[in-house]
Amino acid sequence: MTDTTVPTFDLTELRDGHRRDEFRECLREKGLFYLTNSGLTEQDHEAAREIAVDFFEHGPEEQKQAATHPVQTIRRGFTRLESESTARITNTGKYTDYSMSYSMGVDENLFPTPEFEAVWQRYFDSLNVAAKDVARQVLAAVDARPAGGVEELLDCDPVLRLRYFPEVPEDRIAEKQPLRMAPHYDLSIVTLIHQTPCRNGFVSLQGEVGGRYVDLPATPDAVLVFCGAVATLVSDGAVKAPLHHVAAPGEDKRVGSGRTSSVFFLRPSLDFEFSVARAKELGFNVDLPVETATFNDWIGGNYINIRKTADAR
Repeated sequence: MTDTTVPTFDLTELRDGHRRDEFRECLREKGLFYLTNSGLTEQDHEAAREIAVDFFEHGPEEQKQAATHPVQTIRRGFTRLESESTARITNTGKYTDYSMSYSMGVDENLFPTPEFEAVWQRYFDSLNVAAKDVARQVLAAVDARPAGGVEELLDCDPVLRLRYFPEVPEDRIAEKQPLRMAPHYDLSIVTLIHQTPCRNGFVSLQGEVGGRYVDLPATPDAVLVFCGAVATLVSDGAVKAPLHHVAAPGEDKRVGSGRTSSVFFLRPSLDFEFSVARAKELGFNVDLPVETATFNDWIGGNYINIRKTADAR
């Protein structure tokens, strides 16, 4: 019988080399796990979440306009409800992501207020430290040797997004549209996720483990880690980048199905290079007419349709 459990690892133990064989097996077969002792507390997550949700729900319209980036494919600032479509990116449908978000990176950010900036900068910096530490453990476990070395790879271009998934309306319940967000793998080295549970107990985030999608509930004092496509590339397939999606609740679970998800993508620098042919062999959808591509080439092709156009609404 296929093992579909999602294990939990302690970052301190991983640093000390404990459970290394089990960790390596998890990376190869599943590519996702829960992580404790990441260095962030529940209060760290709560502070960033609360100021963002307050902005989503109560921020003045002119403030939201000012925090919306004019270039649609750049992940910075405020993104309105249903204005993105992962299904379009992955060519699996035309439905929208039923969420809104706020995003920031290393630079060129659009903060609504100085208070927001202070809270989110602290949160971003803490997540960046934790994600790089996790990435070091992942790459060391499979003896990955990226060109230029691990530390050069980790001199990178991370992105933090806080996604807010409100309760779905009647036309987005599972009986009519099964997913809030389409299946996808992450274009990252690793991705750290801290989520809040749905008030009614529904588990919305699901990941592919052992050939089927399993629930990935919010777990107190832990973050969820997804290994991304870049980890697969630099490990030459020794690390899996799992598919995951966000499921819609059925009619019986519609009320109380709101949740948030804080997602930190540890992305490589834009000039990170990889073999297009090898990426395709490893199962990634890279439609680029070159032998060697950069990460910038890749995300440009993937994010080109991330925003719905006005005539598609």
